[in-house]
Amino acid sequence: MDTRKKIRIGVIGGSRPQKKFLHSAFEIGKLVAGRGAILVCGGLGGVMEEAARGAKQAGGLTIGILPGNNPGDANSYIDIPIATGLGYTRNSLVAMNADVLIAIDGEFGTLSEIAYGRIYGKKVIGLGTWNIEGVVPAASPEEAVDLAFR
Repeated sequence: MDTRKKIRIGVIGGSRPQKKFLHSAFEIGKLVAGRGAILVCGGLGGVMEEAARGAKQAGGLTIGILPGNNPGDANSYIDIPIATGLGYTRNSLVAMNADVLIAIDGEFGTLSEIAYGRIYGKKVIGLGTWNIEGVVPAASPEEAVDLAFR
């Protein structure tokens, strides 16, 4: 399997989201993997961990672009941990390494990933996240993933 030709969906969002957003992240991860895409995220907890857990349950491949120096800091559902030592600056790399981004909930770190996504010309879909120009709103995990593949 040539993973260079597979679509990469970035799932971005809060590390301490509301429970409903954790469920949404899990569902999005499952749907992304179910369609054969690679899931890219920040590799830590919250939305990132639940999306990766969903993707792994569906047999998908997960990449975590970590803020710290230790690949071992990645959550247990990350197949390929990439340590950057860049802190929040790594948000740029998450956006750059996705073909499209799905933002779920989130605070200022998620906002920065949305901004980088738009700077890099990526489509950004939002589910319960920042309501700003350039973010395509979705009402459900299914709609978010459908929009990502259009």
